[in-house]
Amino acid sequence: MKKQKNKLAGLQKRKAISGYLFISPFIIGFLVFMVQPFFQSLYMSFCDVQVGAGSFVPVWMGIDNYIRAFRVDPEFSRLLVEEISRMALYSIAIMVFSFFVALILNQKFKGRALVRAVFFLPVILSSGVILGLESDNSVMAAMNVAIEETAQGISITGALESILRTAGVGTRAYESVFEVIDNIYDVAISSGIQIIIFLSGLQTISASMYEAADIEGCTKWESLWKITFPMLSSLFLVNWIYTVIDFCMRSDNEVIDKITTVTVDQINYGFGSALSWIYFVVVMLIVGISSFIISRRVYYYD
Repeated sequence: MKKQKNKLAGLQKRKAISGYLFISPFIIGFLVFMVQPFFQSLYMSFCDVQVGAGSFVPVWMGIDNYIRAFRVDPEFSRLLVEEISRMALYSIAIMVFSFFVALILNQKFKGRALVRAVFFLPVILSSGVILGLESDNSVMAAMNVAIEETAQGISITGALESILRTAGVGTRAYESVFEVIDNIYDVAISSGIQIIIFLSGLQTISASMYEAADIEGCTKWESLWKITFPMLSSLFLVNWIYTVIDFCMRSDNEVIDKITTVTVDQINYGFGSALSWIYFVVVMLIVGISSFIISRRVYYYD
């Protein structure tokens, strides 16, 4: 028994060493390239940075930049609330979409390899070069115009939304749902990594567990809640953290645009640093609180 415990301890130690070796390039890169700018930006957020010829001089101001962000700036607080709300909505939509697509792709059917390739295309399309080509593509723009002219302004979601609005059904909830549906392309293109992670987790679940559940009379729905969800619970946590952080770094993020405008266009490094740190702290709080809540429901197994 003691020999078996020592063997398991040695295995866990080797796994831990392998994990640290795997993330060591990131740790080294962070220590070499990121630590100094990280603390420098924190210091600048409390300063009025006066830019000169080839140099800048930080003048200590205390928390004036942070007070300005919330009390003086006319749009930062509004943009922050809007982006956090949009992040919560789209992150949930991405998690749901990627999970059910992974469930479908894990089934055995003809042409499965082709379908998987189609759904994994968002991972390739999410590169900056492809997105740049897509946004500046005149052919895509012409196609969108042609589709709109052919449809003559008719939209299924728009028609259903007008019916519900006329019927007096609740507004905010279904407006959010229709917003996600209208932007399903953005949801799909942001779900590639999550689909891969969920699919890899589904393939680690032994088929014998589902066979035993079938013998005991469990339905597919019960197997989903009693087997699939618990076995993938740790991956839900990983995907949620990745999805939130990835959304907060998107190019269409208005808070990031605001920070870029203040820092680069207005050359106000002190105020821009303060805005960046406010956004960073808010995102980290959201990640920390949501991760704590999700981790309490995570089932770990050997």
